Amino acid sequence: MIDKEKQNIEWKETWKEDYLKWICGFANAQGGKIYIGKNDDGTVTGIINAKKLLEDIPNKVRDVLGIIVDVNLYSEENKDYLEIVTLPSSYPVNYKGEYHYRSGSTKQLLKGTALTQFLFEKTGITWDSIPLDNLSTDDFWRDSFDIFRKQAILSKRMDEKDLNMTNEQLLDSLGLIKDGKILRAGMMLFHQNPEKWINGSYIKIGYFERDSEISYMDEIHGSLISQADKVIDLIFTKYLKADISYEGVTRVETYPFPKAAIREAVYNAIVHKNYATQIPIQISIYKDKLYISNDCILPSGWTVETLMGKHRSKPFNPNIANGFFRAGFIETWGRGIEKICEACKNYGTTLPEYTVYPEDIMIRFEALNTDTNTDTNTDMNTDIDFKVEKLLEYLKLNPRVTQKGLAEYFNVTKRTIERNMNILKKEKLIERVGNNRSGYWKILK
Repeated sequence: MIDKEKQNIEWKETWKEDYLKWICGFANAQGGKIYIGKNDDGTVTGIINAKKLLEDIPNKVRDVLGIIVDVNLYSEENKDYLEIVTLPSSYPVNYKGEYHYRSGSTKQLLKGTALTQFLFEKTGITWDSIPLDNLSTDDFWRDSFDIFRKQAILSKRMDEKDLNMTNEQLLDSLGLIKDGKILRAGMMLFHQNPEKWINGSYIKIGYFERDSEISYMDEIHGSLISQADKVIDLIFTKYLKADISYEGVTRVETYPFPKAAIREAVYNAIVHKNYATQIPIQISIYKDKLYISNDCILPSGWTVETLMGKHRSKPFNPNIANGFFRAGFIETWGRGIEKICEACKNYGTTLPEYTVYPEDIMIRFEALNTDTNTDTNTDMNTDIDFKVEKLLEYLKLNPRVTQKGLAEYFNVTKRTIERNMNILKKEKLIERVGNNRSGYWKILK
């Protein structure tokens, strides 16, 4: 059986100069092979000028692309065909000023931010590692450095004795000064007005009654360190209302979204944002859902499945990420999304939903209580006849039931189910195994 075309293989019946673009794409990606004299099924059709092409193609590739390829002549059933072997290049390769890239089974012409990111990766440069002229530590306010020192000590990422240095020495110890110049990351992290250099380097928050109707909004400006220090408190004091309950004499506040998950998602957005687009991070809050939208470029070949699974840490802005790590805002090892999902699972909310566009990512959180039209008194009345023992008994018999299904079966509100399920989880009586869609409830006691 003949193998189908794969990510790094192309079959062409005849040679055309346009295929230099494909060779360019292979060189800029993981390398690959082009067979000349085979049809789309991989069947050898043969070429009549194989020996001439054996000499012409390597010279053409060298002159136009500036790289060397191996061209091999093969024969099958008295039909000649060529194999062009392209190795991955350690530097960017262009075809007449165009940068092509092999992605999956297609060739892409890189443009805009995708091209910028590709060139950064190939040259070993990142957006946040560019040194800035005419900027010194005398231009910085001390506020952000004070916040950093406080957070670094609290998180135990740095010792107090290690922080007993000047602001310039601190920047240098964090790798934010090169050849006497402050890197772009240092400016973004600590300068009180990064928008002097980079427009859109702030966070916009809005509360919506519905998609077309915004009730109120805020903008958080300043250094990235100060934005991180302010944004979560603002969301959970101004934009979200907690349900109040009591455990004995202890007042318990239950917010619609898990604070740990929102904090991790916002900090990840700050660290991975593509600030070159000059579009602010946007947080849209509704009564029953919350969106975080962020301009960002995933590493080549990454998908939503890559994000949601175990993956290596590869921050878009490694120097900014290191500053946030040292301050204790984030962890390394690519565990950000894993921590977000863990927080949602422990809180009893559904896992977040990621939507990946070519140049931005959006994450959606569902509120703990989505019964937005439920009357509180009605909820209390239905709770009177609700027995936790019955709930446990039903879960034993129907471990894959959803919370919506439980609410319908017991004829109570979803809010009642959510509250009691959280109690059972806190008492370690039940545990969720797997995700919300295909998982099940495990009875522990």
